[in-house]
Amino acid sequence: MSTPSPSMTIGMKIDAFLSSLESTPSTQIYVAVIAVSIAFSFSLLNSGRGSSMAVNTDVEREIVKPKKKVENLSDEPQPKWHILKMANYIATTVFLLSVLQFMSDATAYLNDSNALLSFLVVWSLCLCYFFGFFGISFIELDDFVDQNVPSQQPHVSLAHRQMAGAPRCPEPPVKVVNIHPPASSAPVCTDPTSFKKPSVPSNVKELSDQEIANLVLQDTIKDHQLEKLLDPHRAVSVRRLKFNALLGNLGRGDGVLAELPHEHDLDYKRVLGANCEIVVGYVPIPVGMAGPVTLNGESVYIPMATTEGCLVASTNRGCKAISQGSGAFSTIVGDGITRAPCIQLPSAQEAAQVLLWIKDPANFLKLKEAFESTTSFGKLIEAVPTIAGRNVYVRLRCFSGDAMGMNMISKGSLAVIERLKDQFPNLSLIALSGNMCTDKKAAAVNWIEGRGKSVVIEATIPHEVVRSTLKTSVPAIVDANLNKNLIGSAMASVVGGFNAHAANNVTAVFLATGQDPAQNVESSNCITLMEETPEGDLWISCTMPSIEVGTVGGGTGLPAQSACLKAIGAKGGGINPGDNARQLAHVVAAATMAGELSLMAALASNSLVAAHMAHNRKPVSK
Repeated sequence: MSTPSPSMTIGMKIDAFLSSLESTPSTQIYVAVIAVSIAFSFSLLNSGRGSSMAVNTDVEREIVKPKKKVENLSDEPQPKWHILKMANYIATTVFLLSVLQFMSDATAYLNDSNALLSFLVVWSLCLCYFFGFFGISFIELDDFVDQNVPSQQPHVSLAHRQMAGAPRCPEPPVKVVNIHPPASSAPVCTDPTSFKKPSVPSNVKELSDQEIANLVLQDTIKDHQLEKLLDPHRAVSVRRLKFNALLGNLGRGDGVLAELPHEHDLDYKRVLGANCEIVVGYVPIPVGMAGPVTLNGESVYIPMATTEGCLVASTNRGCKAISQGSGAFSTIVGDGITRAPCIQLPSAQEAAQVLLWIKDPANFLKLKEAFESTTSFGKLIEAVPTIAGRNVYVRLRCFSGDAMGMNMISKGSLAVIERLKDQFPNLSLIALSGNMCTDKKAAAVNWIEGRGKSVVIEATIPHEVVRSTLKTSVPAIVDANLNKNLIGSAMASVVGGFNAHAANNVTAVFLATGQDPAQNVESSNCITLMEETPEGDLWISCTMPSIEVGTVGGGTGLPAQSACLKAIGAKGGGINPGDNARQLAHVVAAATMAGELSLMAALASNSLVAAHMAHNRKPVSK
């Protein structure tokens, strides 16, 4: 072995040292060391590992019995991760100490071939260990996940392994659950052909309820046929037996529907063909009565169906404050339900011609005549077309009397389309409702143009009443309204939501009086304004441009809802068409303003939470 010259650089000394080892098969030595390191890493990771059969057995056991706790996994052999961790610390410490020792006198070690060889061997072993440790990334870690967490959807891990190109393992057996077949199709209003005469045993009425229920379960009798074959009350009893059996079959228990009211409290004959299908009962909602509130010079009580504690009480407080003041004065400034069919022409130019034709006042009279030929008292007020390429959306607005009017205007809209086809044969109807109506959706067009009844209501509350009844001051409630209902809503970029909780009162009155609860979306459009008068009193108004209500048709004919309408003096058709529906709109606006007044007072005085904790919590039974 040649001794390096003192004048040589470090690089030259290393080259000279390596050249002296030509006879040593260094490549084979390094390969052997790396192989040993990788084998050592694999042995550490796989020590105590269960077989794949054991993994599959655990998975099967956990899926078949999902409620069993995974407690036996701690007894399975686990990888010795602590040994690998300790080896990491030892290798790192040896490597760092050797480097520090070499740096303490590098020149001397470079001139000493034996010492330099010792350092290179130590460093090579450490580096080989570190590279061998990286081999862990090639191990199928999904097997460890499946073994340790067999209940966490093992089929996902299996799919992951297959996607990764790993060997395909047999999919573990999945527990067979009780899947019920889809129910037979019931008649739908949009498909008259679905109403077929039932073909059933001739003696069906002589059978017991359980026997009939069994026939329904066997699909011998269709569920939706029961009301036609039996008394509606008996149909509900039979259907309850059917659903109790189905739910019990799913492990829900016996008599699942026992607590759902179904006796003669609800007249199912009125429900049939009008309000609901496949009836099994009804959900009782408490109805409270707020008021009286002085509305347009008369005392009115407001029925509200709700399960929210404090809502009726809060509205009642608002009614009291209004009646202690000037009373509420409500005005209908617009009355017309809308439907906007979407029609399409072969080209945008032809669509533009249709739009211009509709805008001609003389042509509107032709559409009005066609519309009003379908109804005895409905009146077409206007037709506003909007173009989008080849599409034209014709927003028709009509007066519908005491009905909410959707069925009326839909029928009239078809007549309008037929009249347009006479003038434009290439016109085609895409959808009877083109969503510019806009029904049951938040839309700026309803906020700006109005839909149904457009109402503005106001009242003046003396400052003494604000202090004694509402427990706040006029400046405080005005300031809260400005920053919450106006600025806060503007910051949120709401559409029609410049209020505290108009939807709360609108929905409660809707449910009590048989309105379509889905139409609370647009009916709750409201801006609440509050000002301090020169006398220091509180002036409040609610502007609601799209209250959609009716007092005939829909749910208004049900006994309970009919009684609530009677309570406010708006049951059925009015002496003059539309009087009762307008009265209901006034009441909805009054309830909304009362609710706004009371809630804003609670917010201004920071008493909202205290009120709910006191009145919206069930006392603890002793």
